Amino acid sequence: MFLEFNMADFKLDIGDKKTKRTFKFELKSPDADQLFGKKIGETFRGELIGLTGFEFQIMGGSDRSGFPMRKDVDGVGRRRLLLSAGSTGMKKVKKFKGVRMKKSIRGNTVSAETAQVNAKIVKWGSEDLNVKFPPKVKETSQKPASAGPTASEPAEAAAAPAA
Repeated sequence: MFLEFNMADFKLDIGDKKTKRTFKFELKSPDADQLFGKKIGETFRGELIGLTGFEFQIMGGSDRSGFPMRKDVDGVGRRRLLLSAGSTGMKKVKKFKGVRMKKSIRGNTVSAETAQVNAKIVKWGSEDLNVKFPPKVKETSQKPASAGPTASEPAEAAAAPAA
């Protein structure tokens, strides 16, 4: 009987306050294993993902089921806490004030169950991140020929018979 060992792969989202952009990077094992045991607030070097001279700080993340990591909960496991509106792990409810609910959240340590790690740049290197991570160009979709008029087209032009 063999136990299958899951290699840790997760997404790394890097926020850059200078350019106001977020750079997404897929981190695969064994590089991803170097982040295991790091907690929210700790820093790591950019050589891990091929960015020399950079230094990043872990700001949060989520597990494979989408439960967010929370800084004040130690460990790697999932816990259910009584949370108030607006705190990490619970949306703010405008209808009621003082609402507290029990919600599942993940501990503050990166583990094999982590699917995404959010980080910010603490120390910038010499490389330009816009060159390494080019912005994605949005594709414009063409309207099918059978579709009716849109709001931008005048109604008279759509109603006029073709000659």
